[in-house]
Amino acid sequence: MTTDTMHYGRFASALHWLIGVALLAEIVFGFLLDEIAPRGTPARAAVINLHKSTGVLLGLLILLRLAWRWRHAPPPWPAAMPVWQRSAARMLHAAMYVCMLVLPLSGYVASNLSKNGIKVLGYWLRPWGPDLPAVYTALILVHDVTAWLFAALVAGHIAVALKHALIDRDSVFARVWPWAGPPHPTLGERS
Repeated sequence: MTTDTMHYGRFASALHWLIGVALLAEIVFGFLLDEIAPRGTPARAAVINLHKSTGVLLGLLILLRLAWRWRHAPPPWPAAMPVWQRSAARMLHAAMYVCMLVLPLSGYVASNLSKNGIKVLGYWLRPWGPDLPAVYTALILVHDVTAWLFAALVAGHIAVALKHALIDRDSVFARVWPWAGPPHPTLGERS
């Protein structure tokens, strides 16, 4: 098997797609919060708490993904892939990982610096910090700006992945597609 046909293992691929789809849904949900439940309406608290619950669960999945990635090296890039594309891919992935950490962390800390706290799956978690409206507002701004930045990075990631799959027809997209072929030979199911 050449390095051009090496793939992530099924667990890493499944985690990639699960987190990817869930993050997209959570970001769209976050962007639509005011349309779904406008401020001051009775449904607002339930909708916000659903967004927070999902964000906490996604944050935990992201930590699992980072721990897995830290312990399991990805398969090598195809030999034919230009060096500049490899560098761009590494930078894009690093920026996406930063956003994946900042998004749930900023929302979590902001919620704990407000009187509302977090309700996860129906259980209210008492805020561990004081009610600091100015800090809350700043953290929500970080959360919102990061969501827009992440959405742009994800759009770029998807566009490049589709380019590799449909135009270049190289093995880059297949590396993370769970049904594309055998896993990386030295990583097997561990990747």
